[in-house]
Amino acid sequence: MCIKVCVSPCLHTADIAHLPESLMYKRILVPIDGSQTSARALVAALQMARESAGAVRLIHVIEELTQVIAYDPYGAHPGDLLKVMRDNGLAVLGQAMEVAKSAGVDADQRLVEAAGQRLAEVVNKEVQGYHADLIVLGTHGRRGIGRVLLGSGAEQIIRAAQVPVLVIRASEEAVAEPAKKAELLSA
Repeated sequence: MCIKVCVSPCLHTADIAHLPESLMYKRILVPIDGSQTSARALVAALQMARESAGAVRLIHVIEELTQVIAYDPYGAHPGDLLKVMRDNGLAVLGQAMEVAKSAGVDADQRLVEAAGQRLAEVVNKEVQGYHADLIVLGTHGRRGIGRVLLGSGAEQIIRAAQVPVLVIRASEEAVAEPAKKAELLSA
C-alpha cells in the first residue's frame, strides 16, 4: 500500500488542538480493505489519533461469498479461496500497521470473518468490543447503477453506526477513473 494522500483540508491540527477534551476521539475504529479510499481514511484516522493522543484499531472484514464458494468454474477448492482471502486480509492489515507505526500512533489489528453477517453488524460488534468512539472509513462515492449493483459498505455502516462516523471520499482522480474506462469501452 503506497500512501501518497493528503488529508482533507477541513481537518487541521490547530482545529483539533483547540477542541475540548470531551470532543476528542480517543479510540478510533478503521475498517480497511486495501483500496485507495481505505488508505485515505487510515491517514485521516492516524492524524486524529496522533493529535488527540488516541489509538486506532484496524479491522479487515472477510465477508461470506457463498455464491463463489458454492460454485467455482476454475476448480479451486473453497478452502483455498478462504486461505487467499485471509492471507490478503493479513497483508492489508500488516501494511496498515506499518503506516500506523511510522506515524507514531498506538494501533492494533483484527481480521474478522463475517460468515452470514452484514458488514454493519460486524463493525458495530467491533465498535462495542473496542469501545470505539469514532469510525473512520473510506468510500468510493459510487452513484447510480454502480452503487445498486455493488452496494455500499460505507452507507450500510453509516446507517447502523452506534458512534459518529467520519467518511473520507475517494480522490477526484479515483472517482473519475471508472467513468473514463466506461467511456473508452463504449467508443
